[in-house]
Amino acid sequence: MSVPVAPTSRDRRRWARYLVNERAEARVYQELAARREGEERHILLALAEAEGRHEAHWLALLGGEPARLPRPDIRTVMLGSMAKRFGSIFVLALAQNAEARSPYDDEPFATPAMAADEKIHHEVVRGLAARGRRRLSGTFRAAVFGANDGLVSNLALVMGVGATGVSAQFVLFSGIAGLLAGALSMGAGEFVSVRSQRELLASTEPSGFADHVLPDLDLDANELALVYRTRGMPEADALARARRVVATAQAADRSEPYRLPAEASDEHEVIGAAWGAALSSFLFFASGAIIPVLPWIFGLSGLPAVVVALVLVGIALLATGAAVGLLSGGPPLRRALRQLAIGYGAALITYALGLLFGVSVG
Repeated sequence: MSVPVAPTSRDRRRWARYLVNERAEARVYQELAARREGEERHILLALAEAEGRHEAHWLALLGGEPARLPRPDIRTVMLGSMAKRFGSIFVLALAQNAEARSPYDDEPFATPAMAADEKIHHEVVRGLAARGRRRLSGTFRAAVFGANDGLVSNLALVMGVGATGVSAQFVLFSGIAGLLAGALSMGAGEFVSVRSQRELLASTEPSGFADHVLPDLDLDANELALVYRTRGMPEADALARARRVVATAQAADRSEPYRLPAEASDEHEVIGAAWGAALSSFLFFASGAIIPVLPWIFGLSGLPAVVVALVLVGIALLATGAAVGLLSGGPPLRRALRQLAIGYGAALITYALGLLFGVSVG
């Protein structure tokens, strides 16, 4: 690392900013660790310790604690506040984005090890966030996308129907019908989808059909190795594992049928429960679909109802888009704006078609 001989006052101000940010990031990981157990807690504490090493580097360059320090970046302050109050997957997703923007790549006073640490931290936080996403992915996925579908589809419906010039009562009834039809369709579709995936997994997972005959197999020449080879295991490894399994089975108590220990699998957990996903999809579609109808429920009609519906749905689309962005590790603002553009685009198309239809009928 080559550094200037005489650092400037601007350099020292930058070091102080790095110092407070490293301290704030360490506190974020410490707050998250306080809400975790086991391996995840140890990983988060190790990240906090690494941020402490970076803090010590800048403190040494500054020659001790400065008399005055700047405030940490607002993003880091927000992360710390969220970690203290919630400790949720959203905090890890935001931390993943923050670690991806390391300032040390072009910093002459940062060591190569510090820059490398930040890159690795991004991957570590990505892995921790991925664990949370897997735990949420089934039911939460149905909830978020159900709400978004309800927002977009019912907004497009009421915009298209309203543009034809029908009465406000007709628009309201159309919106309620769209809510019920869409929510029932989403719930039924989600139930069938998740149940089918679980059944498909169950049919492909190892079964205990032949467990009771394992003790009778020949230890040196047994077809169990063929089973492991069908699962992609190399021939030598398959034979070695088959011998171990048969030896264990032969040494087991023969007073009752032998059963292999169950193999742990998180694939069903990733997919989620069929009834949970269906109910979640139904409720969240309905909660999204009711928002475009609210102006007509409260007696508005015409242009005021359209404007209020667009504003309410726009806020909700931004929120769901940002949530999806956070969970996917992407930029939340970009995802929120994309969601808004898609929703408004669909509403604009149906509104234009409604205008054309209304003119042609008139």
